Amino acid sequence: MKKTLAFLPLLLLLIAFKPAERPATPPEIPADVQVLLDKHGCAACHSMTRKLVGPLWTDIAAKKYSAKRIAQLVAKPEPSNWPGYVPMAAQKVPKADMDKIANWLANLKP
Repeated sequence: MKKTLAFLPLLLLLIAFKPAERPATPPEIPADVQVLLDKHGCAACHSMTRKLVGPLWTDIAAKKYSAKRIAQLVAKPEPSNWPGYVPMAAQKVPKADMDKIANWLANLKP
């Protein structure tokens, strides 16, 4: 009986900790948005699953920028927002395309 009671604290400790959850699969990029990201060269530096020249799409989404702010930063980047990355050159993306990309990114769940 004493041996069983000796293991009780260990058993309670093990029960208290949940196993680590598996990382969620990254969100998928809608096909129409992916076409625009490829067309305007965004996909050359940004990815959903691996760090390239620029931050991951989910890292950008985690900043909680509005769609308007995203469009502003694409047109006139502020490298101080992303220390440790190569500064992005200003991009000229047609308004309709930029609106679609920026709205997707602003609503992306990191």
